[in-house]
Amino acid sequence: MDINLIQTQINSDLAAVTTIVALEEVRVKYLGRKGLLADLTGSIPTLPVEQRGSFGKEVNALKNMVSNLISEKELTLKNNAALGKKENLDVGMPGIAQELGSIHPITQIIDEICAIFNRIGFSVVAGPEIETEYNNFTGLNIPLEHPSRDAFDTFYLKKYSKLLLRSHTSPVQVRAMKKHKPPLAIIVPGRVYRPDAVDASHLFMFHQIEGFMVDENIQFSDLKGVLEFFAKSVFGTEIKMRFRPHFFPFTEPSAEVDISCIICKGKGCSVCGRKGWLEILGAGMIHPNVFKHVGYDPKKYTGFAFGMGVERIAMLKYGINDIRLFFENDLRFLKQF
Repeated sequence: MDINLIQTQINSDLAAVTTIVALEEVRVKYLGRKGLLADLTGSIPTLPVEQRGSFGKEVNALKNMVSNLISEKELTLKNNAALGKKENLDVGMPGIAQELGSIHPITQIIDEICAIFNRIGFSVVAGPEIETEYNNFTGLNIPLEHPSRDAFDTFYLKKYSKLLLRSHTSPVQVRAMKKHKPPLAIIVPGRVYRPDAVDASHLFMFHQIEGFMVDENIQFSDLKGVLEFFAKSVFGTEIKMRFRPHFFPFTEPSAEVDISCIICKGKGCSVCGRKGWLEILGAGMIHPNVFKHVGYDPKKYTGFAFGMGVERIAMLKYGINDIRLFFENDLRFLKQF
């Protein structure tokens, strides 16, 4: 095959190419190891000596031309493919957007409460959800025979096991006081578990925040001041507070803490049961027996503790009447926060 015939044939073959695959077949036909140009190069030694130089130059020029034509054809095919995709794109069609998530309302309340107590010197400490029986009960002045233990002496991991799902975040009191000496000011958020029947205001799993402070000369007035600062930071400066005598085995004296109803401003409505008050947490001075269990001298140190249900705080703040809404994963509810 002579050079002029190859020049004519390459143009004809490239004109018929419509795909990258077909173009590759043309490239192999002309430029491959056994292609037409390789045959021309292999024929050079058979020529008379005086013709070899000029013929070799013509073959090299033909190789460069064929290579350039194939490269140009490849670029044309790729541009046409890209243009075809653009022509098929409907720019008026809405895209598929990825919705951004948001922080769960319970987590929002936990973060807000922890930030409030951080501002007055409390440190946030976490504890395990699987606790020892001692930390969950005995170390908090709740011995085996104590009647208050019956309400949540459950969720043991195995029969006769000394490990259980904690029923409150208060065991971190024991852990922290055993590890550190006073002064202490600690806030403890986390999940807790109790055998409560599920209804609009109860779940077997919920979130609690425990707080406590220990030092020399800590008094009940210190507790009142801390809780007033907290309540007014969450519910507004116009609310009022009251402390009602109560009983908790790990505090003495103990109190239930109420705020004036944020709906009716204390006048009485269906939300507060016509009483004008809403219960938000329990509190009291840490019992001397708790100090004895952790190795503190109850004659030298005093302290207070308080605990609140996070879901209850969220329900009061946002006017939610069913605790189950927090955990049903209904986006219509969660998107409001």
